[in-house]
Amino acid sequence: MAMESVAFVAVPFPAQGHLNQLMDLSLLAASRGLSVHYAAPAAHVRQARSRVHGWDAKAVDSVHFHDLDVSSFESPAPDPTAVSPFPSHLIPMFEAFTAGARAPLAVLLASLSATHRRVVVVYDNINYFAALEAARLGNGEAYGLQCVAMSYNVAWLSAGPGHQLLRDHGLQALPFDAPMSKEFMEYMYRATAVAREDGGAARAGLVINTCRVLEGEFIDAIPEHPEYKGQKLFPVGPLNPLLHDAVPGETRHECMDWLDAQPPASVLYVSFGTTSSLRGEQIAEMAAALKGSKQRFIWVLRDADRADIFADSGESRHAKLLSEFTKETEGTGLVITGWAPQLEILAHGATAAFMSHCGWNSALESLSHGKPMLAWPMHSDQPWNAELLCKYLRVAILVRPWEKHNEVVPAEGIQEVIEEAMLSENGTAVRQRARVLGDAIRASMAEGGSSRKGLDDFIAYITR
Repeated sequence: MAMESVAFVAVPFPAQGHLNQLMDLSLLAASRGLSVHYAAPAAHVRQARSRVHGWDAKAVDSVHFHDLDVSSFESPAPDPTAVSPFPSHLIPMFEAFTAGARAPLAVLLASLSATHRRVVVVYDNINYFAALEAARLGNGEAYGLQCVAMSYNVAWLSAGPGHQLLRDHGLQALPFDAPMSKEFMEYMYRATAVAREDGGAARAGLVINTCRVLEGEFIDAIPEHPEYKGQKLFPVGPLNPLLHDAVPGETRHECMDWLDAQPPASVLYVSFGTTSSLRGEQIAEMAAALKGSKQRFIWVLRDADRADIFADSGESRHAKLLSEFTKETEGTGLVITGWAPQLEILAHGATAAFMSHCGWNSALESLSHGKPMLAWPMHSDQPWNAELLCKYLRVAILVRPWEKHNEVVPAEGIQEVIEEAMLSENGTAVRQRARVLGDAIRASMAEGGSSRKGLDDFIAYITR
């Protein structure tokens, strides 16, 4: 290997939405000919690889994977009845990662530093220790990956009456800690202590998983914050692949054959991501709403991931409800209890809309395929994303405000929103806006578009 080359090292935070974004960015960097290294605990390397979606299998072979040896962690089942909807069952794993990943990462970076002209570390913003390790190398530099909306940072960095942009558009941000659990806030405080001490000096800039079409005003507002002064900002999103229909070289999930048989824009896709579990009573209300609406649907009914997704076992707690429900909705709907090919479902012409927890990945995947959302935020940045989608971009309809997270939403309330999205004039207008926005997002990712330029500029800068 020539000393001329640049090593690109991705250091993801070990939760699915985060693993996924750095995997997509790694695959984009590898497609530009960089020597790409993806470093995570063994279970999470395996998780990231097993859930790669929308990429050719050959692309994944172009990335070098490295297991960061961290101490073993508990992997308890999620608790759907917990007071906070935040997935606090993952905290033992987060703790083990933050305590253990830095030393093996330092060893990996030192070895790459000896064989490459430059080592470029792109780390999930939570993993600031990776920036400090890059700064210790004579030939290292580090960039944070902004895995959440840029507007989320503008919202919570502007305490008090809020940023002018929020006031102009009638947007409301919750206090940063409101949609988190107490345990997670304590963990975050400890995990980010290194960044506070360093003041962000070890970071050369930010790679942002968003695009100007969605958040241009917010991207322009961020450099005025002291934390981002003098930092290079590269908006490169959405990082997810854009699918047209079939995915190259993949065996299709059986739900795709079912979708093929449905009329255009007739199916509601329902999924709450990998970190949320609904209470039993809420699942029963959701089932009644889907049945009562008489709309076609695909419902992904699974609990939040465990810390180690491969340790899962046992029957779904929904088995009893499902045997009834699938009989009653046969022909109209489909329930998936395993991993669902979300990108393919969203890209499919039969899919009309997406009821979602509004995780940033899901929002980008939906909008880049021109599909509107029914917003049901659960925790973290999701209440803000729902605000952005419903009030600023106007491509979503709110099912339940976050403030009511302790209440069970009755079937009638859910059914009303489903019917509004699928049957009403307002629903048609929201779907139309989502289509227009989808076209604009795809144009920004194509030759000559702003996100493509952001990626070109980033690659050009790190290989200078």
